[in-house]
Amino acid sequence: MKLSAPLPKPIADYVEANSQLDLDGMLKPFSADAVVLDNGSRHAGHAGIRALLEEAVIPVKAVFTPDTVRHENGNVVVEGPAHGDFKGSPIRFTYNFTLENDAIKALEITV
Repeated sequence: MKLSAPLPKPIADYVEANSQLDLDGMLKPFSADAVVLDNGSRHAGHAGIRALLEEAVIPVKAVFTPDTVRHENGNVVVEGPAHGDFKGSPIRFTYNFTLENDAIKALEITV
């Protein structure tokens, strides 16, 4: 599906790595002190984010396929379905990215 606007490089890199379920590739675009808020839980730094991906993404083969992107309050908001081996698949998610120095500084994931 064609996006309404191109994704900034760190987000595009994350999405591409996620499409291949490449754990190291998914971590690479995050800054060392990045924070991910997912479903009310907070995961900080590469170790925390890696644990989240190992627990919630890789085992269920959750692949996020963005179909809309917009810039809002200085952030990049990307929406689309995630498919995988989990209840309710596909589920539509909103990923709210904060970028800093060409890296993902924060990501809030909501349904």
